[in-house]
Amino acid sequence: MAAKATLEVAGRKVDVSNLDKVYYPKTGFTKGQMIDYYIRISEALLPHMQGRPLSLKRYPDGVEGFFFYEKQAPSHRPRWIKTVKVAKTEGGAIDYCMLNDLPSLVWAANLADLELHTFLHRAPAIQRPTALAFDLDPGPPADIVLCCQVGLWLKEIFDTLKMQSFPKTSGSKGLQVYVPLNTAVTYEKTKAFAHAVALLLEKQHPELVVSRMQKVLRKGKVLVDWSQNDDKKTTINVYSLRAKERPTVSTPATWEEVAGALKKKSGGKLVFESSDVIKRVKTLGDLFAPVLTLKQKLPPLRSIEI
Repeated sequence: MAAKATLEVAGRKVDVSNLDKVYYPKTGFTKGQMIDYYIRISEALLPHMQGRPLSLKRYPDGVEGFFFYEKQAPSHRPRWIKTVKVAKTEGGAIDYCMLNDLPSLVWAANLADLELHTFLHRAPAIQRPTALAFDLDPGPPADIVLCCQVGLWLKEIFDTLKMQSFPKTSGSKGLQVYVPLNTAVTYEKTKAFAHAVALLLEKQHPELVVSRMQKVLRKGKVLVDWSQNDDKKTTINVYSLRAKERPTVSTPATWEEVAGALKKKSGGKLVFESSDVIKRVKTLGDLFAPVLTLKQKLPPLRSIEI
């Protein structure tokens, strides 16, 4: 790829630059390859971005350089970038970008928005989360294998409630579990419910699970982070790259794969790089598609016995 180019993307011209700049020094993965990945995965990715306000997390010098979050939509954005205004607690508002189409995705990627951090709601219903989300974060020496065990315990809870749940890797060191709702609900209710589930797991498995955020409590345990269920918090979007040594991706998995990693006590098969994900989607389709469409009602809080 040339250092600079103008791409014709779905009928729009998008300027891109510094395409030969290395973003992942350990592998030589370049900015051009990053943009190419997002173009190639867009058919699976974009439905999960649709209508979701986005915090840009920009890495202008690659994963080993500085990064910064940009919530306010840049003033130099093209006029076709969709935004949504969200009121701030302390007054005023933020215009968040939304990457609803491929030209918008390529534009953001060219700004070095390597990681895609989205909210659990869609505009205009910005007080209505579409899913419950649990981030399983291991405290060393615990690793993703223990996250697999905790994820399967989490699945059992929702199986008992007759609700489907879907795992994905964080693309970093942990695992995430989403429980689609797509029904009328509030963050107040989902956050309380998720907290109750985390407390239940901590009560059932105190030697391996923690629900409190203090890092000192996490050693050798898995934090079941329920706090993501909040209208002010973003979570790494499915199919997003991560700023790690290698171009790993937050990737949907099957519960069979999770159980297999636990059985073999090896999380290596749950590490997916960009090229792996392209192949997986071609073979398996979008394993996270039901998270967008499956309608499940949040049970009453009393259904979680603590």
